[in-house]
Amino acid sequence: MNTDPISDYLTRVRNAIMANHKVVEIPTSKTKKEITKILFDKGYILNYKFEDDVRPGMIKIALKYHPTTKQSAINTLKRVSRPGLRKYIGVDEMPSVLNGLGIAIVSTSSGMMTDKEAKVQNVGGEVICYVS
Repeated sequence: MNTDPISDYLTRVRNAIMANHKVVEIPTSKTKKEITKILFDKGYILNYKFEDDVRPGMIKIALKYHPTTKQSAINTLKRVSRPGLRKYIGVDEMPSVLNGLGIAIVSTSSGMMTDKEAKVQNVGGEVICYVS
């Protein structure tokens, strides 16, 4: 049994990038689906597919690399809030990742969103991870 499924998700993606894999498979959950959608919308991954017909459900993520340098679109994935130490922030203390070039994924009362979207909607929440 995994005690922190979001850390497991981020670690699987990091390991796949370090091994230059094109696709990574991850067990699914609602939170992982939302994080995947945000990564796709912001251009950090090439594509994704939710396979709910198999047990357990899987998320297939196609990783994005630069065509000539073979460098990944994701440089860092850092878990911020964890089960042992939750990190909650208000809209005033919203973090700026890599001076605005990266994103912070925040779980709010309005759902999962990036730090910039949370500022626009004027909501705070739990900082899940930083992506740059």
